[in-house]
Amino acid sequence: MNILFHRYGSICEPDIIAAFQALNFTVIEEDMEMKHKLIDGEKRVSILAEQILTQNPVFVFSINYFPYISEVCKRLNQLYVCLSVDCPVLELFSVSIRNKCNRIFLFDYNQYLQIKEENPDCIFYLPLGSNADRWDRALLPLKQCTDAETDNFANNRQLSRWRYDLSFVGSLYTEKSVYTKLPLSDFDRGFADGMIEAQLKLPGLSLIEDALPSSLTESIKAASPEFHFLPDALCNTDSYVTANYYFGMRISELERIRTLNALAENFQLDLFTRSDTSPLKKVHCHGGVSTHTQMPEIFYRSKINLNITIRSIQTGIPQRIWDVLGCQGFLLSNYQAEIPEHLEIGSDLDCYENLAELKEKAAFYLKHEDIRLAIAEHGYTSVKEKHTCLHRVISMLNTIYPNNK
Repeated sequence: MNILFHRYGSICEPDIIAAFQALNFTVIEEDMEMKHKLIDGEKRVSILAEQILTQNPVFVFSINYFPYISEVCKRLNQLYVCLSVDCPVLELFSVSIRNKCNRIFLFDYNQYLQIKEENPDCIFYLPLGSNADRWDRALLPLKQCTDAETDNFANNRQLSRWRYDLSFVGSLYTEKSVYTKLPLSDFDRGFADGMIEAQLKLPGLSLIEDALPSSLTESIKAASPEFHFLPDALCNTDSYVTANYYFGMRISELERIRTLNALAENFQLDLFTRSDTSPLKKVHCHGGVSTHTQMPEIFYRSKINLNITIRSIQTGIPQRIWDVLGCQGFLLSNYQAEIPEHLEIGSDLDCYENLAELKEKAAFYLKHEDIRLAIAEHGYTSVKEKHTCLHRVISMLNTIYPNNK
């Protein structure tokens, strides 16, 4: 059976392709957007339609939702399946999500609740997962090397495996946060800054979208020539865009910078990012790393891996969590509401709810290697047994074809 897989360059695409292939699907890649980033809309539509008509797939698939794919599939009576891996995603507010050809899978439950009633038979919740087999292959030479060194140096594992005490791999959002560059009045700036600081003190709660005065939304919209909008939005998305793309990015930027600076006062902390690191003080800053080769080594060789979830992911488990565990790394993450639904806190990973608790737990786990290693091993086993990309693809297929379970 053929699957027509629309590709645009997401780092998640190879893992989902591998999962489909493991289930004996033939994956036909439609990758024009990867080769020609500026391809016009009409050409994009014609290429997709031609592929559907010639390849006769059981469904079209994409990472994240594309309204134009849904519209083409609707016209050709073709099933369209997508897995959302990002948040926020403005395209989910397109009227096209009501198309009955859609099978949309969302990893953030709050995101799912926001739009499910627009098409309740075709929109579903599904957490992300990790390609543990790929991480195993990437790390095999390193694990074999460290095992040999462990034999040579008796029980001194620090000589063989550890390279970093605490590490964080990810963006600071300095390049994505445009809020500080907006020409706002002193009143609007002061009011907005107050909302941002209040939200920073409330982890786990997202209050800005509901609390935003319409006048402030209009001021930010007027001050930003690139304010996001959908020509076919099913509702007014201005508050959503303001809360998530402007306030949300700024909150995430401040939270990551403040958290990393505070930790670096007490611990050796290594950061791997392509962001501007000038706001950081004692952090050991490295450049960006390759997702598929360098990143797994950092996860494996760090005593403690940090996860600081972007605020626009309100309840969901971000990809970083699954991948750290899939690389047999120990993870200390901010608390997310969905974590205890899929993972066991204290056995698979550990969580913190404020900076003081983060510092306390970091100090504890650096001193207790046996506990840290046991948690890392348990988390790795949990991902391998229940939370791989293959598990998620099987769940999607069981939802799409309930009679074939």
